[in-house]
Amino acid sequence: MIIRGYIRVSSVDQNPQRQEQALKEMGADIVYIDKMSGGTRQRPQLAQMLDDLQPGDEVLIKELSRFSRSTVDTFDLVEEIRAKGASLKSLAEPWLDTRDDSPQSQFLLTVFSALSELERGMIRQRQKEGIAIAKKEGKYKGRPPKLTTNNPRVRVALEEYAKGERSVREIAQLYSISRSSLYRLAKEEEITR
Repeated sequence: MIIRGYIRVSSVDQNPQRQEQALKEMGADIVYIDKMSGGTRQRPQLAQMLDDLQPGDEVLIKELSRFSRSTVDTFDLVEEIRAKGASLKSLAEPWLDTRDDSPQSQFLLTVFSALSELERGMIRQRQKEGIAIAKKEGKYKGRPPKLTTNNPRVRVALEEYAKGERSVREIAQLYSISRSSLYRLAKEEEITR
């Protein structure tokens, strides 16, 4: 049996060290760390951990809200873990041990998953309100405009692209434009090589 710890922090700036230390102190043999929102299921380390699971393994998390922010995702993940013959256990929620399949345990899992989802919704709402206030005060600029063909640097890069003398990678590096932007702009301008 391997104890596989899983950690998620919301941003690259957050430090997962405290969570990692707590999981290792509780016996985690391996710790998987994702630095991204819990609102998305597309987390590379979570996927890796699920792939690595073997029958009898235990997934150890610090708390449910660090594992998933959606009730549906929580249940899907728990079912995937169970299907592999493994179990899920939380340090912050001692009642959460999926080896216990009682109605009370299922009820608590549902309630706490719903609370995580509610918390995520409230965070989004506060964020929207903050952005609206900042816009009214002229402080919110939003996403910077994407590159357009009106930009002289882009025009020259597209000319280089059309000539076909340099690789796309070289042109992108030379003019500080991503390759995907260069391809997109060339397509918009119907420039082929």
